[in-house]
Amino acid sequence: MQEIYDRLLDRTEPIAVVGLGYVGLPLALAFARKVKVIGFDLNEKKIAGYRNGIDATGDVGHEAVRSSTASFTSDISRLEEARFYIVAVPTPIGSGNVPDLTYIENASRIVGRKLSRGSIVVFESTVYPGVTEEICVPILEAESGLRCGVDFKVGYSPERINPGDQVHRLENITKIVSGMDEDTLETIASVYELVIEAGVYRAESIKVAEAAKVIENAQRDVNIAFMNELAMLFKQMNISTRAVLEAARTKWNFLPFEPGLVGGHCIGIDPYYLTYKAEDTGYRSRIILAARHINDGMGSFVAQSIVKTLAKLKIDISSVKIGFLGLAYKENCSDIRNTKVIDVIRELNEYDVTPLVADPLVDREQAHEEYGIELTNMEHLQGLDVVVVAVPHSAFAAMTARDFNVMFSGNRTKVLIDIKGAFNKADFEKDGFHYWSL
Repeated sequence: MQEIYDRLLDRTEPIAVVGLGYVGLPLALAFARKVKVIGFDLNEKKIAGYRNGIDATGDVGHEAVRSSTASFTSDISRLEEARFYIVAVPTPIGSGNVPDLTYIENASRIVGRKLSRGSIVVFESTVYPGVTEEICVPILEAESGLRCGVDFKVGYSPERINPGDQVHRLENITKIVSGMDEDTLETIASVYELVIEAGVYRAESIKVAEAAKVIENAQRDVNIAFMNELAMLFKQMNISTRAVLEAARTKWNFLPFEPGLVGGHCIGIDPYYLTYKAEDTGYRSRIILAARHINDGMGSFVAQSIVKTLAKLKIDISSVKIGFLGLAYKENCSDIRNTKVIDVIRELNEYDVTPLVADPLVDREQAHEEYGIELTNMEHLQGLDVVVVAVPHSAFAAMTARDFNVMFSGNRTKVLIDIKGAFNKADFEKDGFHYWSL
């Protein structure tokens, strides 16, 4: 095991990062500052972009890609050069909220075909406890003809990257690492310590590391679901949710979560990996699934609230013109994976309303491919009856009532739907807006 580490340090052998998305790309760039790196992805268009210095994720920046010494490739044969592999491919959910392991299984097949004796394979993809050893290892063995524990070793180190977050970055977030035995664990820890300034935490087993990842996001999901349920309850009671939360935060141990749409590739998905495994063991989750049910329904709740607001204001929904600010799954991020904004839009589509959607951070082609949404420019948001601030990017949050005024038709009540409560209600009501937030 020590030999692999030494050969990485003297650049005799490279690290191979398999999967170059929001997780794999930052990893490849970080390691390339210390060792040789092969960045592998099957998407040839993405690889061509990286070679031309274009950051397809929009998270690390074009200059970081352009100046990196990482070798980007879609040539599977290049993987033969490495003996230390990091697999960072997506693990989405499929129909019925069942874990879709297609990507990680395919990645295991690819790596397995190029695996040599003495190699280490580390998985970073979010999975339920047992996937690495019970699903990935048999594939690696079948494809390579080698035996795990004898000819090669495996480990798991869950990704903790937060897209769009410029404070909590790869380097300053403590990294959980695990290995199938003590030697493997120490080698994996030493490799990650090359780039993780915050240090690594050695989990006692691979399954513990897998479980730690999924409960991190399940915990946030449960807490946000509680806030969302409060928001729905207080709407019935005609009480301001924001005012209640501001009062409650004066207690030192009140947890400052807020209501909102819960999307993305982590919080909205990881809990299903945990509950899937729970059911496999004969345990039926109560709290986790209840939280998912609440959060999955928030898009519909927001859309219905918009419709009810229009009815109360006697605005004919058949002629209403609505503009959305934001399509990404969260603020200051270009990521639209599992965005719940689309749930609000699709619910409004049921009323024959097709909103205009603007998000300067989101790739137009991707928005069309993923959701059939044709993004519009901000200046085209004019003559509106309703503006929905779906994602309060910094550029949107800096806007004033005057900035919003130019978007409205002037013939009706100006309706501002501020989903996450990014603005001061009194400021807008003073300017003649009808204001609504969770």
